[in-house]
Amino acid sequence: MRYISDAFGEIYKKYITRVFDVIFSILILLLFSPLWLIIAALIKLDSRGPAIFRQIRVGLDGKLFQMYKFRTMVNNAHKSGPLLTQKNDSRITFIGGILRKTSLDEIPNFINVVKGEMSVIGPRPEVPDIACHYDRWQKKVLSVKPGITGFSQVLGRQELEIDYKSRLDRYYIKKMGLCIDMWIMFKTIFVVFDGSGTR
Repeated sequence: MRYISDAFGEIYKKYITRVFDVIFSILILLLFSPLWLIIAALIKLDSRGPAIFRQIRVGLDGKLFQMYKFRTMVNNAHKSGPLLTQKNDSRITFIGGILRKTSLDEIPNFINVVKGEMSVIGPRPEVPDIACHYDRWQKKVLSVKPGITGFSQVLGRQELEIDYKSRLDRYYIKKMGLCIDMWIMFKTIFVVFDGSGTR
């Protein structure tokens, strides 16, 4: 029985999650496609700069990729403040605050999922300047694809310290499977509507 369980676990990780990622992401992108122009227009009206924010993140096995999000901060925010977003960060625009609160800023992440750079569920990808300081335990989060939502995301999001977040993500990697992924998906719905843990 354990052999069957382990075999299903491997099939789930290698194939089922990818099929789910692609189908779910395409559906989300199509569903929210009417909002793209509206959100983009509001961002452009609210502040100067592109509607889509692109940033290099660290993915599976340490491979770098360009992650897409709707821009929520003033253009070139990294030149006028710290690397990480702070609580009540003055660089966040009015529209950006709404997008962050509702998690609508992450819709373009699904493009990364379709491209195979991210998964729907997994540890959130960090920027190279942070990932380069990972110790050998923290580097274990790079053994899976980064995700849009994940174990640490539904248990605190940006309010968590990096070390504690890493421990939660490593726990997920150890336990990852259908049951925990379903729990994360359902928990994500409540977190999004609650808007907790965002900055």
